[in-house]
Amino acid sequence: MSHFQLGVMERRRFLQFAGAAGTAAAMAGVLSACGGSSGGGGASTTRIEAGMSYTLSTGFDPMIATGALPQAANLHVFEALVDLDPVTREPYTALAAEMPEQVDDTTLRVTLREEAVFHNGDPVTTEDVVYSFERVLDPENNSLMAQFISFIEGVTEVDENTVEITLKHPFALANERLGVVKIVPKALVEEDAQAFDSAPVGSGPYRLVSATAADNITFAKWEAYNGPREAKAEEMVWLLLDDPSARVTALQSGRVSVIEDVPYLDAEGLAQTATVEQEQSFGLLFLMFNCSEAPFDDKRVRQALHYAIDHDKIIETAMMGGATAASGYLPQTHPDYQESGTVYRHDPDRAKELLEEAEVEDLEVTLVTTNTGWVRDVVPLIKESWDAIGVATTLDIGESGGQYANKVETGKFRVMVAPGDPSVFGNDPDLLLRWFYDGQWPSNYYYWDDTEEAERVLELLDEAAQRSDEAERAELWGEVFDLISEEVPLYPILHRKLTTAWNEEELEGFAPVPTTGLSFLDAGPA
Repeated sequence: MSHFQLGVMERRRFLQFAGAAGTAAAMAGVLSACGGSSGGGGASTTRIEAGMSYTLSTGFDPMIATGALPQAANLHVFEALVDLDPVTREPYTALAAEMPEQVDDTTLRVTLREEAVFHNGDPVTTEDVVYSFERVLDPENNSLMAQFISFIEGVTEVDENTVEITLKHPFALANERLGVVKIVPKALVEEDAQAFDSAPVGSGPYRLVSATAADNITFAKWEAYNGPREAKAEEMVWLLLDDPSARVTALQSGRVSVIEDVPYLDAEGLAQTATVEQEQSFGLLFLMFNCSEAPFDDKRVRQALHYAIDHDKIIETAMMGGATAASGYLPQTHPDYQESGTVYRHDPDRAKELLEEAEVEDLEVTLVTTNTGWVRDVVPLIKESWDAIGVATTLDIGESGGQYANKVETGKFRVMVAPGDPSVFGNDPDLLLRWFYDGQWPSNYYYWDDTEEAERVLELLDEAAQRSDEAERAELWGEVFDLISEEVPLYPILHRKLTTAWNEEELEGFAPVPTTGLSFLDAGPA
């Protein structure tokens, strides 16, 4: 599972995908018909070869695919009406011929790009558009994407080229948010949803050729594509290399021309022969508490454990400078950044004072965490910080899916440290806040949803979403930032920097993205 943990839904889909993966693997022979090889082997004038940091544990259906790897793949395979540029994070027209027309405060009209075609040769129709939105909005489908378009009342066909989107209320961020709904072929999905999940068909610049869970994903250029992001390579091969040393070796040997998630210790060495860049991401390392269980139902105890953490030591020692301590919910590079009302810096004396005020003595904590490589490097330093203020800390490190299934979703955990990054879905504060503070997380993970403060967060978000004035929205978001920084049921310790390395002699037009994954929408073989 990706490092922005999703828990039970991803696990269920893994079981489904395990049965469907054979279908996708059986397609591997198709790649040779395209004139390429799925095994890598150095620079190519027609093929991009990349080293990805995750193996494949789910399918690709964009209604439910939330893992880092399928999200990155779907960026190339599917289109929305309006998509977010993966590098600039600005909206651009994809299947829409132009930006949505604002008919009135609650109506958007969208005209489709002419002659857009799915990878099976079928034309993209307004019926497909309406169906794609309806299946996400249908509660029976349990799509996590639904929470991101909760402002939409419905989508209707106007004519064969035009749809209207009716909003429940004015929503100033509609263009930024439409990208979460990728347009799929209705007939194909209804015929066999499971087959579609393992062998997806979109309208994007690349079509998926094969996917082998622990090996590779291969793509081929979609020759009939007529949109704004034409493929610049005939083929792409993504090697699934979750072992960090294997990714580094693959780049050094010329087996691939780019790798994501460069280990911090290897960045300086790789920079001698490759281009290495770090991008500040929203991606969090967060501290989450079971707020239904004493003493963590007392915010002073939660605050104390934040104050006890030596952020600078973690960032410099364990992460080699590859992160920024959280001074707000958003990183300082985010256009909507505001410093939060409470900023946690290493202050063990303040931590002890808070525990004393809460009348908590001899606190023992089992810190549940995931086995993600860089997280394993960090958590011993958190334990060291907590031990230093008299909180006896035991580390419980395990595979992320199991930790969520066996500890978090059953309510058997007390404190968890884990990574998370919903910015793959969008970059506006409303989306980034709702992921962790609306719906599944506060209800089923940290048990905070029935508090007055949780209700206030949602009230402020709803109010901000309807404001067209940027300053008014920012003020309301600022209230949310201050509130969650004081309550800290789930709150960032740091914002991670993502390190990417590539060979400019083999890959041109490439730029790293500030989210998990890689984008080749504007890149091609040199």
